[in-house]
Amino acid sequence: MTISVIGTGYLGAVHAACMAHLGHRVIAVDSDEAKIEALAAGKPAIFEPGLDELLAEVLPTGRLTFTTDYAQVAEAQVHFVCVGTPQLAGENAADTTYVFSAGRSLAPYLDEGSLVVGKSTVPVGTAAALKRTLQDGAPAGVEVRLAWNPEFLREGFAIEDTVTPDRFVYGVEGSHADDDVALLDQVYERPLSTGTPRLVMDYPTAELVKVAANAFLATKISFINAMSEVCEAAGGDVVRLAEAIGHDDRIGSRFLGAGVGFGGGCLPKDIRAFMARAGELGADQALTFLREVDSINLRRRARMIDLAREECGGTLAGRAVAVLGAAFKPNSDDIRDSPALDVAEMARAAGAEVRVHDPKALPVARKHRADLTYADTVEEAVAGAHVVLHLTEWQDYRDLDPARLTPLVRKPVVIDGRNKLDPARWRAAGWTYRALGRPHA
Repeated sequence: MTISVIGTGYLGAVHAACMAHLGHRVIAVDSDEAKIEALAAGKPAIFEPGLDELLAEVLPTGRLTFTTDYAQVAEAQVHFVCVGTPQLAGENAADTTYVFSAGRSLAPYLDEGSLVVGKSTVPVGTAAALKRTLQDGAPAGVEVRLAWNPEFLREGFAIEDTVTPDRFVYGVEGSHADDDVALLDQVYERPLSTGTPRLVMDYPTAELVKVAANAFLATKISFINAMSEVCEAAGGDVVRLAEAIGHDDRIGSRFLGAGVGFGGGCLPKDIRAFMARAGELGADQALTFLREVDSINLRRRARMIDLAREECGGTLAGRAVAVLGAAFKPNSDDIRDSPALDVAEMARAAGAEVRVHDPKALPVARKHRADLTYADTVEEAVAGAHVVLHLTEWQDYRDLDPARLTPLVRKPVVIDGRNKLDPARWRAAGWTYRALGRPHA
């Protein structure tokens, strides 16, 4: 089947490569000429494990092409809209400008029988509005068909989540709903053949699935971080607490990692956009609940600074602070809403001399957070430090030999913002080890 992918950011680039891997002919479109040229050369602008190799596999086959020319998508039977919906500046709401711009650019090239499929994460109600935009711009006599097929990608596992997802969701409406389901089943024939669940529903429900799922995951993280506050006050250990309640199969252990909180381009943005939309719809209880989930998460960042001050004699002014981590999570170079960089900037604002290290995210961080100082090695970052903050749980940091770092620092103090380092190992090497929600031994 010939399909098009509109937008070649994180979602679009991965989706296009994976659809080509599944055997489809894919035409990927973006207005950014530099991005298109780089992707055509097999050089994505993002770090996602396996993506370089996947592009190297599919590009020579001719099944995947990149272009800035919308006219080239005219032959496609299915058009996936994969553009970004960033948070509006100064607001919680999602910016759907790119979704409707893509719709207006695509509409003239639709024909009878082609299907537009929204994958972008959008506020509920966007699908119906996009369908009207597409119909307004479509050739005379063409009845626009639209389905909503939300993505559920985890950064660091995006290829796996596209090729072997845990479920497919189709939002369909109108007289061609059954045909739209059948066409999407053809697109996803290979993963569906392995028994992947497929759920069919209306537009609003399909739009809500992604934001509701992210809000639930964010709630689990904020819940355990709220328990972390209680553990600190009571002298408990939030890691052992999470382990104990995670054995309850009604709760489960995933997303019960207490620490500095969630970040990235999905959970924070989506929960805030969901909050804004709930307010617009008059769902006040949902708005209040989501606002507190977000607030608990953000408080953990400030708590890292509190602990750092305590270990530096009550002030960070003139102190050297090493920050291990810039990406919001490991196996990614995504620094959007990064707790690590926010904490680094808070420390700098408090008068500290801050040096940040990350195995993959330094090029992006240097470009977008240029006010911070970066170190190319862990050794450079910790040299002369009064305190070391562990803020992104890269395996590289978990594997560090603390005894090797001891001679480099001014004070052997580490604050584990992810609760992933081995306390006994660091303490045995002479370090003061502290962590969010754990006793201070």
